[in-house]
Amino acid sequence: MAMYESDHTRFMREWMEKNPQAADEQKKGRALWWDKPQDADTQQRYQASKVPVKPYYYDSNH
Repeated sequence: MAMYESDHTRFMREWMEKNPQAADEQKKGRALWWDKPQDADTQQRYQASKVPVKPYYYDSNH
């Protein structure tokens, strides 16, 4: 029994086989937007500055 493969998945698999340079472009795009160096001091400051959220936001009695 064959596994189901969507049209989109099939298209992307075939497209990546025909355009192997696309993987490098994907990595460049990811590095541009997502893969950023992490600074421990900045992360600590972010964690320390968080304000606790009320259990029920619209309850004015708490």
